[in-house]
Amino acid sequence: MSIRKVSFVSGEYYHIYNRGNSKQKIFHDKEDYLYFIKLLYILNQKDNKQVRDYIYNIFIPRTDNSPLAAIGAYVLMPNHFHILITPIEDGNISKYMQKICTGYVMYYNQKYKRSGGLFEGKFKSQHSDNDKYLKYLFSYIHLNPIKLIDKNWKEKGIKNIKKSLDFLDSYE
Repeated sequence: MSIRKVSFVSGEYYHIYNRGNSKQKIFHDKEDYLYFIKLLYILNQKDNKQVRDYIYNIFIPRTDNSPLAAIGAYVLMPNHFHILITPIEDGNISKYMQKICTGYVMYYNQKYKRSGGLFEGKFKSQHSDNDKYLKYLFSYIHLNPIKLIDKNWKEKGIKNIKKSLDFLDSYE
């Protein structure tokens, strides 16, 4: 087992992200997105949940009030995801992300009748060590979907602000 470059300290903020192997799509339809979002909720507990017992329920009860992490922002893109997160206790993020990624890969492989890894290795992380970077990350995560309609918007600026805002308003 390799050691992470970033150790996760409670109360600090981290940018967590990962993408599909060779930039392949990891979310194909609304069901895929919703499954991942449900995993974010269901698995954010210290006790080990059997996902299959809760995933198709509309109401998902929390058996304890001990979440592993607080999520400040997230975005799911067709081939990757970003999460701005802070651990409740030191060391919980690795455990939490392992549960989410494993759960999603199991779902994905079963649904699409495939086997093997889905992601480009372990999830990546960056520590947000100051307010300026934290504000940048918050904006970056929320504006990330604009890449779907204008892949060079960060370098060249947003050409059509109304179109971009309308797209962001409708992006789930």
